Amino acid sequence: MMTIGTAALTSSLNPADTPLDKESLKRTGAAKDFEGLLLTQMLHSVREDGSGWLSNGDDQSGDAAIGFGEEQLAKAMAASGGLGMAKLINQGLQQKQGLL
Repeated sequence: MMTIGTAALTSSLNPADTPLDKESLKRTGAAKDFEGLLLTQMLHSVREDGSGWLSNGDDQSGDAAIGFGEEQLAKAMAASGGLGMAKLINQGLQQKQGLL
């Protein structure tokens, strides 16, 4: 098992590429979570408008599975950079806290 110390952790969302502290990790996580929620809603609205891309809407279990898949896809997209909104949100939070 590999252990990574917190001093070695950096993020592309941290413009100075300095080691991340607790508050910075919270900001980054919140920004990614928010972007994930937005992406989930976008995927959901596309499916609703098109009457379903894998089911016809009559199957509740199928709809639940599709919803779960959309949520996981959105989280993966946000974690890997997504649409870049997380970076902008994080910068805005840093400006509001006077860190930039």
